[in-house]
Amino acid sequence: MTPTHYRPHWTRWVALAVAALVIGAYIGLTPPGLLTKADWVSAAVCHRIPSHSFFFAGRPLPLCARCTGTFLGALTALFGQAVLLRRRGSRFPPPLITVALVGFIFVMGVDGLNSYVDLMRGAPLFYEPRNELRLVTGALNGLALGALLWPMVNFSLWRDPQPEPVIRNGRDLGILLLLEAGMVALVLSGWPALLYPLALASALGVLSMLTLTMTVLVVIIAGRENRYERWRDALTPLLVGLVMAFLLIGLIDLFRYGLTGTITGVPGLE
Repeated sequence: MTPTHYRPHWTRWVALAVAALVIGAYIGLTPPGLLTKADWVSAAVCHRIPSHSFFFAGRPLPLCARCTGTFLGALTALFGQAVLLRRRGSRFPPPLITVALVGFIFVMGVDGLNSYVDLMRGAPLFYEPRNELRLVTGALNGLALGALLWPMVNFSLWRDPQPEPVIRNGRDLGILLLLEAGMVALVLSGWPALLYPLALASALGVLSMLTLTMTVLVVIIAGRENRYERWRDALTPLLVGLVMAFLLIGLIDLFRYGLTGTITGVPGLE
């Protein structure tokens, strides 16, 4: 007899139908072109000022330099924890590593403040902002966000989450830092052939972070914590999280476009 957690429930088919409808509407209502659709996904979380962005083949990436680092960094951290470290740890990293992760967020915040002051008054607070530095501090921030979100996903979804951190020691953190360094090197290469892979991965990073965050909220609100053993078992809450992510992105895009008339940059700020 098929185990209960493998038996498709009617709610799964409803979630699939709603997800197909929402994603189809998003595809149909946004301007044509794969890269353009990645731009619209990214516009919900990023100012997309061209002067703060990396260009490939004469086209800016969907996210600014700092957001490219943040969301590609988060996607890289999620990949590293799920595929390389391969643990269902449900606890945050040990205190020293957690302090380091919080430090990464703080460093990004300082660099962001410095850049913001420079953008608003034409003079930096501490030093001259550079896209390369925005990318690196964004990548560190993305690593921290991914490392803090992943244990929450494991703790909320799985029937048997491991009562240990995913990042257990400096070696694990070093592996993730090496992955982030590789991602940064790819962006800094400026290789035109990477335009589509990096652009689509950037949009995927945005969708992944929003979807996983919404999924955690869904299972908590619905009282469905610790019900699943495999990803396919958790398809229903994941689909609901994906729908909520697309709806949030769509609402922000509509508000932004209605307010500014553009999804690229901010009028008056370059």
